[in-house]
Amino acid sequence: MKKIATALLLAVLCAYSQVHAQNRADELMKQAQENLAKREYIKARYLFLQAYNAFSSQDKYDKAVECGVNASALYHRENYYKEAFELLRGADMVVAAGEQKSGKPLPELRFRISKERLQMYIGLKNPARAKEQLARLEETAKASRNDSLNNDLLYTQANYYYTFGQNAQGDDAINRLIGKYKEQKNYAKVDECYKTLIGIARKANNAALTARTYDKYILWTDSVKALTARDELNVLKQKYDESLATIQDKDDSLSAKQYIIIGLCVLAAILAAALVFGAIVLLRFIVLTRKQKKAISIANEHNELKTQFIRNISAQMEPTLDTLDASLPGVKALRGFSNHIQELSELESTLSEPYEMQEKNIATFCETVMDRMKGKTQEDVSLTVNAPKLNVKISPEHLERILLHLLENAAEYTPAGGKIWLDFKKRGAHTHQFIISDTGCGIPEEQRENIFKPFTEIKDLTQGDGLGLPICSLMATKMNGSLTLDSSYTKGARFVLELHA
Repeated sequence: MKKIATALLLAVLCAYSQVHAQNRADELMKQAQENLAKREYIKARYLFLQAYNAFSSQDKYDKAVECGVNASALYHRENYYKEAFELLRGADMVVAAGEQKSGKPLPELRFRISKERLQMYIGLKNPARAKEQLARLEETAKASRNDSLNNDLLYTQANYYYTFGQNAQGDDAINRLIGKYKEQKNYAKVDECYKTLIGIARKANNAALTARTYDKYILWTDSVKALTARDELNVLKQKYDESLATIQDKDDSLSAKQYIIIGLCVLAAILAAALVFGAIVLLRFIVLTRKQKKAISIANEHNELKTQFIRNISAQMEPTLDTLDASLPGVKALRGFSNHIQELSELESTLSEPYEMQEKNIATFCETVMDRMKGKTQEDVSLTVNAPKLNVKISPEHLERILLHLLENAAEYTPAGGKIWLDFKKRGAHTHQFIISDTGCGIPEEQRENIFKPFTEIKDLTQGDGLGLPICSLMATKMNGSLTLDSSYTKGARFVLELHA
């Protein structure tokens, strides 16, 4: 019995140690990724190495390779090529051990290691060794029969060929990849391909490739608008048909219920005259419901017509504006006004569709936004950010646009020697605020009530159309928040953007 108890105790201790080691490895990887995001590269490299060793000892080959490749890339970043190559050789041995134990190849892991070697040889300007690694990648991708690896291969081929001046081969690789995404109607990936190619061309200082790619990208952008519009039209048509079917079902159900109610009322009138009054009241209610339903239907129809009318006006203005000198202030103002009207209309019609949220470091995000204001203020205006290193779920693109608009307004009205602040404050477990303050002239009291309402003021369009704040307010609503003016602040203007998670 003592031997059995001892054996069980040892088994429990062994299992506990394995679970603890696994959790420790995952924690090291998480810490490494966090430090990498903070651009603390040396610390991130050290933690990736620790995680790599931990995962290797646990036979977690995919995570081991991921951490090893990340650590190698950080060595490569600091020109420690010897250490980087040695680390990749070790990763190859880990993969070989995994293939031997599992009895099956691991092409995805082989591909990732070879790709990192290729990037280092490209950095060393060694086309011969880079070509060897490219050949390995081609063999691995072909053997894997994995669409994702083959797509990644085409990206990598294009980067290699363009870097070493083989533009024809680069064009062939990137065009094949773009063709695949077009067949799949993955327009976002096509867009990504063109942007990546532009980045490669700029990095290689290839002016001809950059110009050629820009031309192709512009043509694609024009064509994808038509394709997207067609797809959206089909979706809308489908939704419209579904809505008609739903309305018909509800109408049939309502009609059936009405007949039942009328029948019951007639029966009640026969049984007891006192119930006649109740039946009359009920019938009046039905009539009122029909009127309300009709009124709602008419209101929805008018709103759709308004939206379509605004879109048509904006579309009709474009050809005329294109014939005018785009450098003229009035033309610029009209074009901006047209875009703002259309955007305002689209926002109003999609308020029930919230933006997609992402987790971001608020300190880094706010600093990045404020950096874009440098050079846009009066002389000696100080720019201050007060935001903690805290991860919060936001819609980066739309939040940045709101903050930039508020900061640009502050910069316009804040005199030389003034101050502009961007503060972040947490107001609860699920509520936080972005506060923009300045020491400018402030907003007159008579104008405060209407600053978030469009078309409340007639003014010269070259001085602004007054639609910026209404658009920002609607964006805030789609982020489950609100944009307000702090009327208690008297040293300038202060806007509060409050978001709810």
